[in-house]
Amino acid sequence: MGIPKRITFFLISLWTTAVALAGSLSPVSDFGANPGDLRLFVYEPATLATPAPLVVALHGCRQGAADYDDESGWTRFADRWGFLLLLPEQATANNAMACFNWFRPGDTRRDQGEAFSIRQMIAYVSARYPVDPQRLYVTGLSAGGAMAAALLAAYPDLFAGGAIIAGVPYGCAASYFGALWCQLWGWNLAPAEWGKRVRQAAEDSALTLTRWPRVAIWQGGADGWVRPGNATELMEQWTAVHGIDQQPDAEDTVNGYPHRTYADPAGNALVETYWITGMGHGLPIHPEGGDDRCGVPAAYMLPAGICASYHIARFFGLDKPGSPPR
Repeated sequence: MGIPKRITFFLISLWTTAVALAGSLSPVSDFGANPGDLRLFVYEPATLATPAPLVVALHGCRQGAADYDDESGWTRFADRWGFLLLLPEQATANNAMACFNWFRPGDTRRDQGEAFSIRQMIAYVSARYPVDPQRLYVTGLSAGGAMAAALLAAYPDLFAGGAIIAGVPYGCAASYFGALWCQLWGWNLAPAEWGKRVRQAAEDSALTLTRWPRVAIWQGGADGWVRPGNATELMEQWTAVHGIDQQPDAEDTVNGYPHRTYADPAGNALVETYWITGMGHGLPIHPEGGDDRCGVPAAYMLPAGICASYHIARFFGLDKPGSPPR
C-alpha cells in the first residue's frame, strides 16, 4: 500500500517549511504569472535587518542559483549585514546554455518576459518580508551582468543601484547573432548614444525620473568570452545616463587593481569601475582574505585576491544601516 495522500501532503508541507528556514537557499515555485518561466530561490539570513535591503543576484551561463550563493560570497555578506538575497534561475528550456536572454527585446522590456518574471519575484518577496523599497539592488555575472544592465534600464525607478560583472551595455544587441558580436567584438559608440538607449527605455515606459541607479562595473583584463572593452562602453553609457563626464574624479588601486570613480558635482560617486588585470572570464573572489574574504573557487569563480561581492555590497551601502537618500 502507498502512503495516504493526507500524510504525503503533510510530509511535503513539512519539507517545504524546513527548506524555508533562515540561513538556507529556499525554492519558491509560485510567485506570479512568470512569463519568462524562471525559477526563484531566496536566501534569508538568520538575523534580518528591519527594514531589509534586497539584492537580486543573477548567475552566468552554465550556472544556476546554487552556483552563485556561497561561491560568489553573497550569502556571507547577507549573514553579516542582514539583507535578503533573491536568486533567479534560468531554465535550459529557455536557453540551452542556461544564459539569461539579455539580448531579446521580449525578455528585457519593462513588464515583459524574463524581466517581468524577476520584477514579480521582487514583489513576491517584498510582500512576505520587511523589504526596504528604497534599497533594492541587482548584480550579475556575464549574461547575468547583461541582464542586470537590462533590469536597470527597464526598472530604473525600482533599483537604487546595480553591479555588472563581465557584462555588456544595455541595447548592445537584439538577436542571438547580435549578442555574439556584442560579446566578442563589441561596439564603439559615443557615450551620448549609449545613454540614449537607456533613457529611451524609460521614455517608452512613460517614466519621469529624478534619479538613476548607481552602477559598479567589473571586468577581467584577460577575459576571452566578453571583450574587455565592453567595460569602457558600460562606463560611458551610465555616466552619460547620469549626465556626468567620462573623466574619473578619483583613481586608486584596491588590492592591487585599478579602481576609478565618476562623481556628480556634489562629489557623489555614481559610477565606479574595477579592472582586474590578468583575470579571465568570471567573478573575482578572495577566499584567503580577512574581513573582505569571500567565495568558493569553481567554474567562473576565480580567486583573484579581491572579493567583488564585498566591494559591491559596500558600494550599495549594505554595510551601513538605514536608507540612503535617493
